[in-house]
Amino acid sequence: EVQLVESGGGLVQPGGSLRLSCAASGFTFSSYVMNWVRQAPGKGLEWVSVISSNGAITSYSDSVKGRFTISRDNAKNTLYLQMDSLKPDDTAVYYCVKDSVKGQGTQVTVSS
Repeated sequence: EVQLVESGGGLVQPGGSLRLSCAASGFTFSSYVMNWVRQAPGKGLEWVSVISSNGAITSYSDSVKGRFTISRDNAKNTLYLQMDSLKPDDTAVYYCVKDSVKGQGTQVTVSS
């Protein structure tokens, strides 16, 4: 059974940083492209970033490009999202996604 467990969210001031983690199990993590998506209050899911199976290729939405960095450690079956220069508009529940499966999410709140 595929399991994705996100962690690392919290309350941070504008301009601050957070590092999200996603622990994966139940599948061969190193073989799969992984994504981060988010859902802001009252809005639909928004794609944030993608990383290739070996980590060599990444891509970002325009809204986070230059501020967020996706990475992975295939030896630890873990996906990361380093978020810097956070803005109030980044407030959302963040999910890691394999194919159509996502975890329970982790809340990120950016507020002064």
